[in-house]
This record gives sequence, structure tokens and C-alpha cells, in this order.
Amino acid sequence: MSAKQNTFGGMMKNVNSVKKVASLILVVWGLFGSLATANNSQPQTKEVVVGINDVFVPGGFDSEADAYVVVNGIFPNGCYRWSGAEVTHVDQFSHEVKSKALVSQGMCIMVLIPFTKDVRLGKMASGEHKLKFLNGDGTYLEKTMKVE
Repeated sequence: MSAKQNTFGGMMKNVNSVKKVASLILVVWGLFGSLATANNSQPQTKEVVVGINDVFVPGGFDSEADAYVVVNGIFPNGCYRWSGAEVTHVDQFSHEVKSKALVSQGMCIMVLIPFTKDVRLGKMASGEHKLKFLNGDGTYLEKTMKVE
């Protein structure tokens, strides 16, 4: 093998190495570019009804005071955050409450996260009220509240 052929073979190896490195740089650049784009865009969120495990109903409300209850439950992961409660007054003494949370799509910490929140019911007439706390799966928790 002549020195000329040996030099040519060495140059071809260098050219192939440069092509491989350039390809690798382009792939890495593409990955970081897509990650940067994903991080700049806001994750999609949706509002869902969350289940309530228990409700504390304080006593001593009168018809002039705003009544409230304290609900608690467990979010299934870190993508959930409390949004609020939707209170529907079915009639003067029957009320339905849906607890809602915002769920973001993306990477989430996968642990159960307990929550406790006050839910304002507003002014209520004197008497015994039936409160239904509706879960997203069709089940509900029922409590009574006495307003003086």
C-alpha cells in the first residue's frame, strides 16, 4: 500500500467521523429545541369534579350569617389543584355541591395529595338543610345542616 493510499484512507475516516459528530449534534440540538418549545408552551388544563372523603359541618349558623362547610379529600397526583366548589340550591332546604379541581397535562409527582377546603354556601333559611356532595363518578356524600 502506498503512502498516498494510506493518507486518502485516513482522510475518509476523518470525514466519516466528522459526519457522525455533525449528525449527533443535529439530533441533540433537535431534542433540546423540542424540549425548549414544550417548556415555553403552557400545559393543557381541564376542570374535573373531584371526590370528597368527608365533610365537617359546623353548628351555630343563623339565617343572617353565611353558612359554610369544610370538605376534605385526596388528589390522585400532583397535577391536581383546587379550583373551587359549585353550589346549586335545588330548593330552599336541598343543596348540591360539586368540588372541582384543575388538572394539568404533563409530568406530575405521583403521590396522593390530601386537601381540606372551606366551601361557602351563602345565607340559608332557618331549618334543617340537606347537603349532597356529588362526586365525579355519580356517587355522593350526604350531610345535614341545622340553621337557626
